[in-house]
Amino acid sequence: MPARTGTAHVVTTTRTYKDTVYTTTLLRRSYREDGKVKNETLGNLSHLRESLIDIIRRSLQGETFVPVDQAFTVSRSAAHGHVQAVREAMNALDFASLLGTKRCRERDLVEAMVASRILAPHTKLATTRWWHTTTLAEDFGVVDATEDDLYAAMDWLLQRQDRIQKKLATRHLSAGGLVLYDLSSSYLEGKTCPLAKLGYSRDRRRNSLQVNYGLLTDPRGCPVAVSVHEGNTSDSTTLLPAVQRLREDYGVQRMVIVGDRGMVSNKAIEELRHTDGVSWICALKSGAIRALVQTGQVQLGLFDERNLFEFESPDFPGERLVACRNGELATSRAHTRASLLAATDAEAALDGIYIIRTCVPAQEMEAADCVRNYKSLASVERAFRSLKTVDLKVRPIHHRTENRVRAHIFLCMLSYYVEWHMREAWRGLMFA
Repeated sequence: MPARTGTAHVVTTTRTYKDTVYTTTLLRRSYREDGKVKNETLGNLSHLRESLIDIIRRSLQGETFVPVDQAFTVSRSAAHGHVQAVREAMNALDFASLLGTKRCRERDLVEAMVASRILAPHTKLATTRWWHTTTLAEDFGVVDATEDDLYAAMDWLLQRQDRIQKKLATRHLSAGGLVLYDLSSSYLEGKTCPLAKLGYSRDRRRNSLQVNYGLLTDPRGCPVAVSVHEGNTSDSTTLLPAVQRLREDYGVQRMVIVGDRGMVSNKAIEELRHTDGVSWICALKSGAIRALVQTGQVQLGLFDERNLFEFESPDFPGERLVACRNGELATSRAHTRASLLAATDAEAALDGIYIIRTCVPAQEMEAADCVRNYKSLASVERAFRSLKTVDLKVRPIHHRTENRVRAHIFLCMLSYYVEWHMREAWRGLMFA
């Protein structure tokens, strides 16, 4: 008997029995025999998934199916997820309007540079090459940007620094609230920048030229403003200009400045006394603490019962002093001193003791809160670590002109502003 030939196809039928609908899908073949069209069932497909049945039906209709790796040729693969995460964070902060109310080429470039510094901090030339390995250039509309375009955008940004920082102060500082301030430094490559001077190197590079920069943050450590100074500028001389800028440029008339021992000097305190609306919190240096102990104004025996007590001293009229003892700090100081010289009993007794100094009235801030607010300076220290080494790498600074150095540090501060909010949003995910 000759073999039957014909066309295979899929047939689906439904029937209802006792209010239940039954669906049957069969693979059938149509053929002619003795001039008549006949059908033959080749198999029952009812047990297969609908998606597989659809593929069989389409295949019988002439469609061709091939594996995915054979259907496409990858011409370029650009990373996207991390770019999208940063861009979403910037959108949530309305970062673009922070830079300028109207979109322009320079604003797009600054946004792209901020995102790039968070993801992969490089020099400006390396940045224009790196961001083509991701979707960043396309997402921010800077595909054709050159190194010179980035420099021009930095100049544009520096002209708007005061305006931007005023917006940040309005967002994050409140009247009578805390303002944290600290100074750090970073070394430069090259010798032509007027700001580059030899000074106290926090990078432990004594023979390297550096610049200093002061960072203002809110009580949480969120950056608000940055100022750049010559590398040999002392800490205390930068404080009063920062206070003046907050009052005159940013409109914050009442504030509590928190600074470390070297920042809030006696000279600065005398000037702050005559500035209405400005209070301060700092700490005494070790020599002043030793003098208080030797004159009996601080009785070390009180630390046997508690680790914190408040007192007054005629040496600091009109001020509150809060003495504290930290066991871990005592161990650290004792180890450091033992490695340098044989300690006397009096020196050993002072290990771990520090005294907070403030003019804030007791009815406005309790002693424990004064200590807690002074310790919040650790937030600024974390910001400096992030800016300098861990994430954004403000150093080394490769720029040669004063304005470019200022713009570079301001750009790094804005990048940290975005990163700070990303870390806050992800605190739970990062077990922070």
